[in-house]
Amino acid sequence: MHKGYLCIVLHAHLPYIRHPEYDYFLEENWFYEALTETYIPLLDMFNRLINDGIDFRITLSLSPTLIEMFNDDLLRERYKRYIERLIELSEKEGYRTRGDIHFEPIVKMYKEKFLRIKCLFEDAYRRDLASAFKALQDTGKVEIITSAATHAFLPNLSMYPQAIRAQIKIATEHYKQNFGICPNGIWLPECGYVPGMGRYIKEAGIKFFFLDTHGVLYGTPTPRYGVYTPVSCPSGVAAFGRDVKSSRQVWSSIEGYPGDFDYRDFYRDIGYDLDLDYIKPYIHPDGIRTYTGLKYYRITGKTDKKKPYVIDNARKKSEEHARNFITNRELQIHFLSSSRKFRNALLKPVITATYDAELFGHWWFEGLEWLDFVMRGIFLEHKNFITITPSEYLGLQDSHSARLQVCQPSMSSWGSRGYNEVWLNNSNDYMYRHLHKSIERMIYLADRFSHPSPPHLFTPLESPAIYGEDGIDKISFPHRKGGVNAPSFLTGFTSSLLERALNQAARELLLSQQSDWAFIMKTGTATEYAKKRFEEHIGLFHSLYQSIISNTIEERWLNEIENRNKVFQNVDYRIYCSSG
Repeated sequence: MHKGYLCIVLHAHLPYIRHPEYDYFLEENWFYEALTETYIPLLDMFNRLINDGIDFRITLSLSPTLIEMFNDDLLRERYKRYIERLIELSEKEGYRTRGDIHFEPIVKMYKEKFLRIKCLFEDAYRRDLASAFKALQDTGKVEIITSAATHAFLPNLSMYPQAIRAQIKIATEHYKQNFGICPNGIWLPECGYVPGMGRYIKEAGIKFFFLDTHGVLYGTPTPRYGVYTPVSCPSGVAAFGRDVKSSRQVWSSIEGYPGDFDYRDFYRDIGYDLDLDYIKPYIHPDGIRTYTGLKYYRITGKTDKKKPYVIDNARKKSEEHARNFITNRELQIHFLSSSRKFRNALLKPVITATYDAELFGHWWFEGLEWLDFVMRGIFLEHKNFITITPSEYLGLQDSHSARLQVCQPSMSSWGSRGYNEVWLNNSNDYMYRHLHKSIERMIYLADRFSHPSPPHLFTPLESPAIYGEDGIDKISFPHRKGGVNAPSFLTGFTSSLLERALNQAARELLLSQQSDWAFIMKTGTATEYAKKRFEEHIGLFHSLYQSIISNTIEERWLNEIENRNKVFQNVDYRIYCSSG
């Protein structure tokens, strides 16, 4: 008889990156790499488990921006070309490494992998990954939840209820459109939370969310069971706290499994190793070296002299690490269930293990194989715990008439140092004066046009005093002189054109709020791209605002923006009305 539960949660997210104005765009590869190394293999692994009769449970959050990219025909077609180039490269590499006892087996593995990915994408899933995930959820083995609309770091917008409400409500409606039901749970971006946020989650009909450990442990009152049962927020929404031990074993660069010397080295790639003339057709068209996905070496250690990757050794190590993880969870459940706190409790303890989905397959090449071993081992070896989803666990609470402890969680995130520092520091703090003013302007537009008037009643708007007499201010940035100006517009517009402009303004505002831009500026990995994207969306928002208040919109220009940033086609700008 099991004594507790393991709730594994994978958070899947990418920022919305789509550039129809270019034939090739480097940052779009982030999406194609994730499809090849994580999302399609993840679907494949889950389906193999189901076909083999393995009873498992796992929770997967799919951010709305990621689903939007799944559903985009342009990106689907570009991904087909991407995977075909990888197949071509692996075939070319097969000839180059023929007879090499170290590298020939690795190239063969990649070629088989890429061919299977292409077959799954084209034939099995018919390019429709959102529907493939929906079919997976319908089996009852996987619970899919949502995240905020554009993965905004909500604590830094919390002074504007309309902004929080819009991020959560739009995400909920988007989920319904793609999965046919309401989401039971939400992944708050970066686990960012401030007290009071629960009421917006409750308004959207969502039942649970996740917090980092200290968000629960520093709550008021201190919860009796720590993070090993969810707590009920004052709003009535349940919060599951992340377990430190299970997270550290997988996440930690020092103690975690992914750093084992037998695993594949992520950073050693043939895009940087091979002769430029040879590899040029498979990297950036301008000859800029990039990752190809073909990596032939293992981590080896803290040395530049990497040793060749050995497939069988890595597989054995992932199986060994899976057994270790299962054993540690079994010991943890035994300790918790026999403790005085849980001895007479109506609910059994649950270990909530949360991870970034792209850790598995992308950053940690063997991660999906490890996860497969974990799921099979828990089921086949009849341990003292089983896997469970948050909705199932809350259902047990109802069936046992057990009441969760009411607790007001504390401000928290799962970023470095546990609070807001990653998304608010001297590398990105300039963003917020623009974000906050843009939110105020969007609220103003939504209130002014809560019921659009017939075209003949349109007049230039009187702008609120905070914007100056003409209602227009130029948005300037610390590393670029000048400002963002609206183009030359035609005067007069129809009610339909006005509504389109208002909805596009909402889209640009949402896209400017993506937490990824602030995160990238902090880490310095693609800083100029992050700044460019943030400033582009903020600039377009203010151009739209200016054209609306001055009663001048050019339809051709609006068409261009709508085609470039076509996220959330059913968005309704009225979500920003002061009345809610």
